Amino acid sequence: MIDFIIHFLICNLLISGLIGILFAIKKILTSHLTSRTQYNLWFLPLCLMIVPFIPVQSDQIFSLLPWFTFFNHKDNLSNSAVNTTNILNSPDTASDWMNDFTVSVSSRTPSLIGMILFGIWIIGILAMILLVLKSSFRLYRIKQSSLPLQNREVRELYKKCLEEMHITKKIPIYSTAFLRSPVITGLFRPRIYLPIHLISDYESEKIRYMLLHELQHYRYKDNISNYLLLLAGILYWFNPLVWLASRAMRNDREVACDSAVLNMLDADSYQDYGYTLINFAEKISLSPFPFSSSLGGTIKQLEQRILNIATYKKPSSFKKIQSITFFAVTAILFIGVTPVLTSYAASSDQYQWNTSGKNISNLDLSGYFEQHDGSFVLYNLNSDQWSLYNMDMATTRTAPNSTYKIYDALFALEEDIITPEYSLITWDQEDYPFETWEQDQTLQTAMSGSVNWYFETLDNQIGKDVLQSYIQKIGYGNENLGSNLSSYWMESTLKISPVEQVELLNAFYQNTFGFAPENIQTVKNSIQLFSSAHGTLYGKTGTGRIDGQNVSGWFIGFVETPENTYFFATNIQSENKATGSTAAEITLSILSDLNLWRQ
Repeated sequence: MIDFIIHFLICNLLISGLIGILFAIKKILTSHLTSRTQYNLWFLPLCLMIVPFIPVQSDQIFSLLPWFTFFNHKDNLSNSAVNTTNILNSPDTASDWMNDFTVSVSSRTPSLIGMILFGIWIIGILAMILLVLKSSFRLYRIKQSSLPLQNREVRELYKKCLEEMHITKKIPIYSTAFLRSPVITGLFRPRIYLPIHLISDYESEKIRYMLLHELQHYRYKDNISNYLLLLAGILYWFNPLVWLASRAMRNDREVACDSAVLNMLDADSYQDYGYTLINFAEKISLSPFPFSSSLGGTIKQLEQRILNIATYKKPSSFKKIQSITFFAVTAILFIGVTPVLTSYAASSDQYQWNTSGKNISNLDLSGYFEQHDGSFVLYNLNSDQWSLYNMDMATTRTAPNSTYKIYDALFALEEDIITPEYSLITWDQEDYPFETWEQDQTLQTAMSGSVNWYFETLDNQIGKDVLQSYIQKIGYGNENLGSNLSSYWMESTLKISPVEQVELLNAFYQNTFGFAPENIQTVKNSIQLFSSAHGTLYGKTGTGRIDGQNVSGWFIGFVETPENTYFFATNIQSENKATGSTAAEITLSILSDLNLWRQ
């Protein structure tokens, strides 16, 4: 949530900019747009304000149907517990590739500034909710004290208004002494409330105008916008442009209702309708209730409405077509911005995988993982077939730990810091937690022993800016290197999901990023674990250790056979029993039972 509030504030800047642009466009094109279109335009930024809270990118929404088909093609393995004998430690296995050395990192505390901002935002939301509850309670008391309309003449007039507008729904009408302007409230059970003093003070034609106005609110379901505006006010309570847009939308809504009423009247009645607003100016006001629409408004808003009435002409067909076209173009522009907001909204720890068009089957591998939370991803290159266990974890990003060294080595080779022929780096004579690390290292020994200092040396020579460009080039996870080049891949800022691991391994294998072929082959050689007549196994383990506890274990790689290539990624997590070694044992058991690997 700390990351979210930062992204949310960035989204606010974009939304505020769009609101400002919309204000400018409306001012320039007011005479070319119908009143209804000017009101409807505000729904675009209003709907956009909801997008940052939807944790799905826009392209995922359109892939929901393929998502459901995911469950219709299940390929189940046995649920029974399997024999997870320590294959890696057997005498028939290569003796030294299993070294899964790692160091512990300290748990990170959230950004203090982020925590403060998030706390202030939540406090503001709670304050706004209290104000809404207070207004809702006032409205509830008015409802309880109101009575069904008793004035027979007004009741008959109301009935004629319903018939005139072809409204068949029974909308109760009440009178109350506690309101200064008529209001309509209720989304599913709408009601109209008329102030008693207006009923007694004015003739029937004036009341007719008021009733027609309120019924226009019902006709266009304007109370829906009340709920949306209320939600925007709560979530964006700190944004002044959102408040200005909300006020403008309410005013445009009243103007649109005025225009709808005028469209029903003869031109000779326009003046009388305008006089009704003028005469009521001292007695009507903007409704203070969150779920209602009213005839009233501020004096400035009434002036604008009266000006609209004075200059009103029924819109021509050309103006209607022009308004529809402009709205459609503006809507397309706003929709085009949506992916930017959803990318901020989606959790940075969740990979928004587009499953549309992919052949995916679900594997039941729960028996293999036993006491671990885990996921397994397999991709069949020839058949373009994905097989997964635990989709949620398979698309959840976590620190890559030592599996990242595959690409770190590739970047160093591309920068000629090491070469396929010469990759030796001399030990700096520092003390390290493992004896294997305290010696000169080549890429082969550093990858086998997972020697951190070797890859840190490569990173320091590559430089952060160049590293960042490579990370972005291949699209490595969340692409976040942070500020510390010595630990960004160890339970820190850089994160990647198992699905992304497999996608990148496939891209690495086929060299879709255009790296030097000899560098690709050099890295492949450094992660080759075992070879036999049946095929070759390539892979890299990784263990995440926080405060001395093994919390995450990785094993990623691919099986290359004479006929096909299979890419895989396994990640396991627990409080203190998740290691790369265990992830490798689980993976080899699965591959063996799927008849994809045997020694």
